[in-house]
This record gives sequence, structure tokens and C-alpha cells, in this order.
Amino acid sequence: MASSEGFLTEGQREMMKIATQNAEVLSSSPKSPSSLLMEHYVKATGGGGGGGGKSTTGGVASKNYKRTHSGKVVRMKKDGAGGKGTWGKLIDTDGEPHLDRNDPNYDSGEEPYELVGSTMCDPLDEYKKTVASIIEEYFGTCDVDMAASDLRELGSRQYLPYFVKRLVSMAMDRHDKEKEMTSVLLSALYADIISSTQISQGFIMLLESADDLAVDILDAVDIIALFLARAVVDDILPPVFLTKAKKLLPATSKGFQAIQTAEKSYLSAPHHAELVEKRWGGSTRTTVEEAKRKITDLLREYVESGNTVEACRCIRELDVPFFHHEVVKRALILGMETQASEHLIMKLLKEASEEGFISSSQMVKGFARLSESLDDLALDIPSAKATFRSLVPRAISEGWLDNSSGMSLIEEDKNIDEDDEKVRCYKEEAVAIIHEYFLSDDIPELIRSLEDLAAPELNPVFLKKLITLAMDRKNREKEMASVLLSALHIEIFSSEDIVNGFVMLLESAEDTALDILDASNELALFLARAVIDDVLVPLNLEEIGNRVPPQNGETVGMARSLISARHAGERLLRCWGGGTGWAVEDAKDKIQKLLEEYESGGVVKEACRCIRDLGMPFFNHEVVKKGLVMAMEKKNDGMLDLLEVCFGEGLITTNQMTKGFSRIKDGIDDLALDIPNAREKYDLYLGRAKKMGWLLPGFVGAEDSAAAC
Repeated sequence: MASSEGFLTEGQREMMKIATQNAEVLSSSPKSPSSLLMEHYVKATGGGGGGGGKSTTGGVASKNYKRTHSGKVVRMKKDGAGGKGTWGKLIDTDGEPHLDRNDPNYDSGEEPYELVGSTMCDPLDEYKKTVASIIEEYFGTCDVDMAASDLRELGSRQYLPYFVKRLVSMAMDRHDKEKEMTSVLLSALYADIISSTQISQGFIMLLESADDLAVDILDAVDIIALFLARAVVDDILPPVFLTKAKKLLPATSKGFQAIQTAEKSYLSAPHHAELVEKRWGGSTRTTVEEAKRKITDLLREYVESGNTVEACRCIRELDVPFFHHEVVKRALILGMETQASEHLIMKLLKEASEEGFISSSQMVKGFARLSESLDDLALDIPSAKATFRSLVPRAISEGWLDNSSGMSLIEEDKNIDEDDEKVRCYKEEAVAIIHEYFLSDDIPELIRSLEDLAAPELNPVFLKKLITLAMDRKNREKEMASVLLSALHIEIFSSEDIVNGFVMLLESAEDTALDILDASNELALFLARAVIDDVLVPLNLEEIGNRVPPQNGETVGMARSLISARHAGERLLRCWGGGTGWAVEDAKDKIQKLLEEYESGGVVKEACRCIRDLGMPFFNHEVVKKGLVMAMEKKNDGMLDLLEVCFGEGLITTNQMTKGFSRIKDGIDDLALDIPNAREKYDLYLGRAKKMGWLLPGFVGAEDSAAAC
């Protein structure tokens, strides 16, 4: 019997072995006892011990197979994880392992690394976001000082034009209160934080975006026009800005319309300053004119009372820290007017500086503004310059005026004084003469005024003033300047005067460009037009280019390009968009027709009117020449009657008359081929001209030349 073997049968022992093997499958050691036992069992049952029997696994590695409790053989997973009917390996999961961020034991260091691309941050975008919050805060608090401080701390001065544009565009879609606050803030920031150029650039950007703004704001054109007008009234934009800006914008744009509205509807109206300042329902702060009046009143009251504390309190209550330079300027003028008040004025300014409510920059700006107006001030206060020179060192020594800025003001004033007094007087007279000419269009009167000045050596200075003043005006004045230049060249200006004048213009071109945006282009047009009008010859351009700095030589090069272009003569004669603008051949043709009409009708007044309407006084020598030729051809001395009337009315000058007779004299041989008695007729006409005093005393006729020979 098998009693010694216990109560278990062979079959039961076999089942026990299988159960033990399945329980110990959890071991990860490849050589654990259970794995060895399983290996032995598979060899025993599969016949793999070296016999030639077939394995039940079909030749596949037997270690990947197990038997279940039912005795079936199943395929095992890799790493002993088991298969169907098995428990699987330790910490087994059905899917891919993953980290749970909500797990208390979560460690971010176990996360796989991943490179994420990011775009570079644009400084301008960041700046726009920041200034938008500054503007929003300002609209909420109305605190000018805080807004100025925030903007100063932000830095990025190169982006300030964007601030101007952003400020105005944000106010456009708000109430009148915010619009008024915007104008006040711009006035406060002007000069101290934002320069005049940056404000101009900001408004240019605003005008360029007017079409986009009009999509969301129906009355955008009118609002922008008001902001422009207000900026001009508040002296933060020069009036000439509107003219310059129009040249940069298409005529069909909303920005162009806004400028036209500002000029016609707001700035040209009577009492426009007061109307514009109160357009948004009254100022949130003191207007410029009110501030000036209050400053004058408080300073006069201070001089009478001598109460410095009260005066300082009144200045604080004005609440115009951005306008304190006006306090400085008016205080200094008051001290100059009354010698006794000078001590009190200096005491007030020193106190204001020490207490810090008039900043150093405002103090310097006040002195600088006074320095700029010393010439005008000296007309009413003869001792103004001497007093100013004594006040500046005193303010520096007492520590309330910056040393370097103050000394530069004195040096600048000395340089002005060292200028020849005659030149200064001449410049003043020249400016007055030019303004009168722009109003009257009377060339003979201007020439007489210049001759009365009796300073031919300063003719280049006059030319410089003429073109500089014309560049800052409309095309009509530019055309008048070119016409006048041609007349002056014939009458009293030499070619050397013209060349020297243009050299002076180009040498100061950089300063001119600060006030006139397209000064370089305008100068190139004036140069090219002078060549077309025979005022200059092409060789003069080379001379001018050699005498000016290299950077200004580009203007001369531009003039050469204009002259060398196709149909340059006709285009340049019309370069100012109208005016006289006749091509030479057109002018000759019109002169011929008006003389023929006069010959047939005989109406002297009508002929004179037509000559005036030509608007080419520098070309009247052609009238003289053609009139004399027609008189010779048709034996009609009535032409001489017309010339006599023109000369008597000043329509044709002595120089023009002399030049006309000179051209006949030069071409008399050719004329004699068609008109046999041309010489006799010419001598007859010449005798009458001399008798009537039409010609210059030194003119030599054909008969005089023959006698001399």
C-alpha cells in the first residue's frame, strides 16, 4: 500500500505542485526556486529532456507557457506577467504608465522633458500695453503729475510719438471731459517729457490712421480737426505743421479732410482761440490765456505787496506746473521794466526754485524764451539785454539756474551782438519788403525799396530770406519768389549774388529742416527752377555743390536730376502747381497774340491788362522785342505808343526795356534779311527811346557801335 506516502494520491500531489508554482510566479528572479521547479516540470511533461518526443507547445520556447488549474497550457506574457487565468506581475497596469498630477506623491521631475517654442516679445507692443494702462488711469484720476511721472519712469523715449497717437485715439471715443483732459496732458508733457518733434510725429501718425478710426468713430474727422486746432492754440504745434502735414497725406484721405476742417472751420474763425479752448464744454484746468493773465496779475500784486509766501501760494494754486516757464519769463520782464522790482523778482524765483515747485527745466526754459525775444523786448526796454546779462550770472551764483544752460544763453546772446548791426537792420527791412511783396505782387515797388536800402553787398542775404520765407508758405508765394528772382537777376542782382545766396541757403539747410519738413526738396526745386529761368547756368550748380558741406550736396544733385529729366523745362515752370508756370514757347506765343490783338483793336488798356495777366515781368523784354519787330514789319508806330504807356505805368522797367532793345540790336543783321530798312527803323526807335528815358544811360545802340568802330 501506499500508506507511507500519506493521504494524498498521485493526482492530488500533482495538483498541489501546480498550485505552488502559480503562487510563486510573483518572484522577479529568473532563477527563483519556483521558476526552477516549473522548468523541471515542463521538461518532464514536454519530453524535452533529450528524447525525441514532440513538445505540446509546438516547438515554441516552453518557458513562455504555463498550465492552468484545469490542466490547460496557456502562453505567458513577457517578464512572467502571466496570461489568462494568472494573477499577473507586481504593479501591473492595463495601459501605458502615466503620472497623476493629483497624486499626493506626484513629482514634477518625473515628467518627460518637452521643448516648447515661444515668440520673441516686441518692445513696442509691450510699450503700447503699458501706456494704455497709464492713459486709462489718468482718465480715472485726472492726475497730470502722476501720468507724467509714470511716463518718465517708463523710458523708451523713441516711442513717445506712439503715446501721443494712443492718447488722442483713446480720447476720441470718450466724453468731452476726456478729450479736454487729453489736450491738457499734452500741454503738460510738452517740452519737458515730449519734444515738439515727437508731438508732430504723433499727430502725423494719428492723421495717417484717420481712415481706420473713422470706421468706428463716425465724427472722427471733426474730432481730429479739433485736436489739431487745440494743439495749435496751446502752442504745442506750430501753425505751419498743418501745411506740411497736408503734403504727406493723399487728398482723398480722412486725415487731409481733418486738416482742412481745422484750418477753415476752427483756426480761421474770429476769436478762434477762445472758441476752441471751450469747445469741449469748458476746460478742466486753466486755459493758456487765462493762465497768462493770472500770472501777470499775481506778479504785479507781488511787486506791490512784497509778500513772497503769498505769491508762491498763488503760483501753486494755478496748478499749471507745465507752464511755470511762463512765470519765469514774465517775472524777468517785469524786473526789467521796473528797476526797483528786480530784487523782489529774483527773491521770488529763488524761493520758488528752492521749494521745488518751479523745476530746474522750467527755470531754464523761461530764461531761454526770454533770450529768444530780447531783440523785440529791446525796442520797448533799451536796457533789456544788459539787464539779462547781469541776471543770468546772478541766478547761477545763487544756485537756482543751471550753470551750463545759463552760460550758453549768455554766449548765444554775445554772438548775436557781435553780428553787424547793419546786417540785422537789413534783415528786418528785407523781411518787411518781402511780406509786402507777397501781399501786393508789385515787383517794381520791391526793386525800388531794395535800391533805397543801398546795400548791394547784402543781396545774397535778401535772396536767402526770400526763399526761406517762401518755403514756409503756399505754392503761390513760391511761384512769386521764383518770378521775383528772375526779375532781380535782370535788374539788380549779379550771378555771383545768386550763387552766394543759394550757398547760404544750403549751409543753413539743417536748421531750416527743423521747421520745414521737406526743405531739401523745396531747395532743389528752387535751384532747378533758377536754371530753367536762366538765373543760374548749369555750371553754377557745380560751383554751389563744391562750396557747401557734402551732406547738402545731395540737394544740388537732386536739382541736377530734375533738370536732366524729360520735359524738365515745362515741368519746372509749373512745379508749384500753377502760378505763372508758362513754358517759354507758350509765353512767346501769348505775347505775339496779344500784340496782334492790340494792333487790330488798338485798345491800350486791354493790352496792358493782358501783359499783367501773363504774370511774367521778368520776360517783358520779349514784349519789347516783339513789339519793335512788328512795328518794323508793318510800319505801325502804334506799338511804340503801347511801350510808352507800359513804361509810364511801371509795367515794363528800364532794365526790361534796355534788354529788349539790346536783343533787337544783337539780331539786327538777321532782321535786315526780311526787313530791308530794319537798321533805319531801329535807329529811329532807339532815338525815341533815349529821348523818353526808357533806356539805361550806358546803353550803346547800333549806330554808336558803328561810330566807335
